[in-house]
Amino acid sequence: MTRPSVHIRRLLGWGRTLARHGALRGIENDPNTPVQVKRLARIARFGAVQPRVPNYAEAFRAIGPAAIKLGQTLATRPDLVGEEAARNLLSLQDSLPPEPFAAIRASVEASFAQPLEALYASFDPEPVGAASIAQVHRAVTTDGRDVAVKVLRPGVREKFARDIDTYEWAAAHLEALGGEASRLRPRLTIANFKRWTARELDLRREAASASELAEAMLGTDHYRIPAIDWDRTNGRVMTLEWVDGIKISKRDELIAAGHDLPLLARRLVLAFLKQAISAGFFHADMHQGNLFVRGDGTIVAIDFGIMGRIDRRARQWLAEILYGLITGNYRRVAEIHFEAQYVPSHHSVDEFATALRAVGEPMRGKPVSELSVGQMLDGLFAITRDFDMQTQPHLLLLQKTMVMVEGIATSLDPAVNMWDVAAPFVREWIRDELGPEAALAERIRTDTETLLRIPALIRRLEEQYPPRGGAPDPPPLPEVELVWDRRRRGSPAVGYALAAVGGAALVWLGVVAGLI
Repeated sequence: MTRPSVHIRRLLGWGRTLARHGALRGIENDPNTPVQVKRLARIARFGAVQPRVPNYAEAFRAIGPAAIKLGQTLATRPDLVGEEAARNLLSLQDSLPPEPFAAIRASVEASFAQPLEALYASFDPEPVGAASIAQVHRAVTTDGRDVAVKVLRPGVREKFARDIDTYEWAAAHLEALGGEASRLRPRLTIANFKRWTARELDLRREAASASELAEAMLGTDHYRIPAIDWDRTNGRVMTLEWVDGIKISKRDELIAAGHDLPLLARRLVLAFLKQAISAGFFHADMHQGNLFVRGDGTIVAIDFGIMGRIDRRARQWLAEILYGLITGNYRRVAEIHFEAQYVPSHHSVDEFATALRAVGEPMRGKPVSELSVGQMLDGLFAITRDFDMQTQPHLLLLQKTMVMVEGIATSLDPAVNMWDVAAPFVREWIRDELGPEAALAERIRTDTETLLRIPALIRRLEEQYPPRGGAPDPPPLPEVELVWDRRRRGSPAVGYALAAVGGAALVWLGVVAGLI
């Protein structure tokens, strides 16, 4: 078990690194940041020479791979970090220093227990991309197929485990402060982050996710998932079909190639909606470095380490919420929040509907270019606070991905109206899934299944708890001893309480953004 002094040393070191790169200013200036976190931010930057322009990317690189993942997502949130910071953070998405080829060769050969030449006829030693967790090389298989080979960075699993251990410790102290820190549920957020990264650090699971998503998206016009080479895939190495195309971030190249950018924006939004609402299984790392456009206008997605799932009931609620916002039916949107128990029942449905109207009405019928996304998010965040809505960690990936998709779509077509694009799809899905015929079919299926389960249901009736609403049961959380509890027993950790709480600055940034 890691000693508190080790966590504190790491946290203070991270804070010092952030300070040296000028990256603590945003945390200090945020009015919602706990006072204890602000105090340590000031301690961490004491005596540090801060650059006039913060270099967030270098700060996250210096801290480690888990921080880099946070920085990559913050790059999609200019409304939170500002346009300049977002541009700075974009360099984290696909331009990190690569591992030496000798280390990559050794890792591939060790994982397959055979020479590299037995698997690939050729293997380019220069990577085509290097990210925080893995890097990708172009190769040709022994049977002559062009492939991309993704290889985990040596030691990355151990680094993630160490950092997440400290995140858990810091999150427990943050949550113990109560108030805003408790409402945001940082411990559950970190627990979800831990599960997501566990999947991302096992390339067999990423390959399985790609295969599952490909099946879910069969028949989708101009959207593809590369095929997996299972014979050359294991936990540390994944081989998949090579993709020729232009990165979706290279707007000028897309225009030069004759692509219709507004059409690409619509295709991307509809592909995401089909994944999230129809399939309930979506690509949750849709940043610009993971999307390519082929010559025929097909969007090809890569990198399936982070995937999201939404159960059927939550998808129904999501579709109704989106459609209610699109059509201005704020009363129904409010009712869904109460049905899902996202809003405590002691609040008024009508009051919540009015609050939603105050945020939703300015958005309707306008292109994104005329909207302040920052103001909209500030308004929604204020509503969650005013109505005691706790963070829903199971929806964080969805929220993050929606923001990513919106950012890419607007970079392709600044005049795109996200509501207009979504409305026909959501309306049709609601008609098919929630209309009278669908309701009757669902009732017959449900009643039949219930009849078959009656004996077991009777035996288990007394063990059942009341419905918990729209959120799934939270995962088990690790036992974390708080430093002030140790203090009561006369522990050597006396005097570290403030540092422990304040050192969670990095965790706080990720939790507030709903990203980590």
